[in-house]
Amino acid sequence: MAQIYLEKINKIYDNGFQAVFDFDLNINDREFLVIVGPSGCGKSTMLRIIAGLEVITKGKMFIDGELVNNKTPKQRGIAMIFQSYALYPHLNVYENMAFGLTLEGYDEDFIEKRVKETALVLGLSDYLDRKPRELSGGQCQRVAVGRAIIRYPKVFLMDEPLSNLDAKQRTTMRSEIIEIHRKTNATTIYVTHDQVEAMTMADRIVVMKDGYIQQVGTPHELYFHPANRFVAGFIGDPPMNFLPCSLSNGTAFIKGCELSFDFKKLFPDIASRYNKQDIILGFRPEAITTCGDKDVPNSLILAAQTELTELLGDNANVYAYMGNNRIILRVSPYNIPPINCNCNFAIPYTSLYVFDAQTNMTINS
Repeated sequence: MAQIYLEKINKIYDNGFQAVFDFDLNINDREFLVIVGPSGCGKSTMLRIIAGLEVITKGKMFIDGELVNNKTPKQRGIAMIFQSYALYPHLNVYENMAFGLTLEGYDEDFIEKRVKETALVLGLSDYLDRKPRELSGGQCQRVAVGRAIIRYPKVFLMDEPLSNLDAKQRTTMRSEIIEIHRKTNATTIYVTHDQVEAMTMADRIVVMKDGYIQQVGTPHELYFHPANRFVAGFIGDPPMNFLPCSLSNGTAFIKGCELSFDFKKLFPDIASRYNKQDIILGFRPEAITTCGDKDVPNSLILAAQTELTELLGDNANVYAYMGNNRIILRVSPYNIPPINCNCNFAIPYTSLYVFDAQTNMTINS
C-alpha cells in the first residue's frame, strides 16, 4: 500500500487567495484518515492536491518516500471517489466498473475476473446487469467505490461520498466503507464536514479551519482532549457549552448572569496564572446530571432557566439560558425538567474544560 508525507503544503491561487497554510502531516500505511472541518476550510483543496488535481504552490508531497509533486494522478497510484457518483447512465454496473480497465487495455478475461471479485466484496454480484437508474443511492455509491478499487490503487481519496444519501443510507454506507477498507488494506483519505462520520470511521482525524490544521488525533483524543475551543465546539453533538468567565482572587464570575463559584478550588494553578483575566469554561451537554437541590460530590453545581426540550428516544436535549448564555443539557428521557423552570445541574470536576479567552487554546486538557 502507501505511506504519504505532506511537508508544509501551501496553496495560493492566481487571485492571491491562500486556501491552505503549512499543512504538515504523515499519513501511515493502511490508515483511514479523515479530514474534517466547516465549508471553505481547505479540506477538499488538500484532497485535490494529494490527488494531483491541484498544483502545490509551496511544499513537498511524498508517497512511499518518492517525491510526487510533478506526477499525474495516474502515476501516483491514486483512485478518487467524488461526492457525485459520476456513473455512466447508459452502461450497466459491470460496464461501469470495467470502464477504467477497458481504457487501459486489459484483456476481457482479466477484466471479468476483477469485476466479479470486486462485485463480491461490495455485495453487487446480483446487480451487474442493472443500469444506474435501477439502483438505490447506496448501491450507486458502491458501484463508484468498486470502479475505484478495481485497479488496486495505492491510495483511496473520498470527497464527501455520502452527502447525497439519506440518513439511513449514510449509516449503512459508513459501515460498508469501513469494511471495504479492512478488506482492501488501502491507505484511505476521507473528506467530510460531518463530524459524526469522522468520529465513527477514522483511525485519526485532521480538523481544519481557515486553511490551517487545528488538531490531529484519534477520535478519543479530539473528543476528550481538544487542543482549542474550535475543536471542542466542532467535535461532539450537541456541541460543547461555553461560558465566558472573569477571574478575581480565585473566584470565577460567569459573565451575563449572576453566578460565581470557587475556581481556585478546582484549578489552583490556572487561578493563579489568570488572576484578573478572562477565561472560557467549557462542558459537554452529556457530562451533566440534573440534581435538584442535592449536593453532588466532586461536581460544580450550576443553574439555568429551561426554554425548550427535545425528546430523542434514548435521551433528551434541554435548551436553557444562564443569563445571556444559551446552553444545551442532555438528560435522561425519564427525567426531563419542565419548560420555563429553574434547573440545577451538576458537572463533574473532571469534565470541565478551561480555555484562554484571548487565544482560545485549551489550558487544562
